[in-house]
Amino acid sequence: MAEKSIDHKRVNEHVLGPIEQPALHWLAGHMPAWVTPDILTIVGTFAAVLLAASYWLSNYSNLFLWVASFGLFLNWFGDSLDGTLARYRKIERPRYGFFIDHTIDTFNIVIVFLGMGLSPYLYFETACLVLIGYLMLSCLVYINTCVDGVFKLSFAGLGPTEIRLMGILINTLVFFVGNPNITLPFGVYSFYDVVMIAIAILMFFFFIVSVFRQAVALSKVDQAKWRV
Repeated sequence: MAEKSIDHKRVNEHVLGPIEQPALHWLAGHMPAWVTPDILTIVGTFAAVLLAASYWLSNYSNLFLWVASFGLFLNWFGDSLDGTLARYRKIERPRYGFFIDHTIDTFNIVIVFLGMGLSPYLYFETACLVLIGYLMLSCLVYINTCVDGVFKLSFAGLGPTEIRLMGILINTLVFFVGNPNITLPFGVYSFYDVVMIAIAILMFFFFIVSVFRQAVALSKVDQAKWRV
């Protein structure tokens, strides 16, 4: 549950933020009293398992792509709303929330990408490549939180919400149009593979650029302290 810690600044400047934040605030204000942040965290985890199972079951019917898309929406609902609800009700548990949120997120994302890799739409290796890129960015976010107290949830305007929406759009496109093979210089890959490889490349690019910029900035800060 993405609750704000007492010792870091939360930054989430993503494209859908102006739409998502009012929607989450409205939902938090209309949640029944029995719905708690922990319940929403469980909903998000259930959705991740549903997602993985749906991608695997799509080996038998592409109708399960719709279930996977519903799982993406349900995961957004649980994962994005749990912290919002805690803040709305003023029942934050900063350390517990930060710890549970990001350990559960790690489990969820691994389950989802393993499920995708077991689907008929992309190679298992492609799914693992995207998973590696996602985990690298996650580690970078956590390290930066420890180093400069800024918890940044998005890169170049793209965050988890945008990634989920892209997943829904790709599932819909593949269901109606199919998943044609595309010949690349290094082999033949499906449309789904190509899109996911492009996402992985973007993740690696964001990681490298962010590490370089942060290293330069931190070096200047430390050198300034030496001069003092």
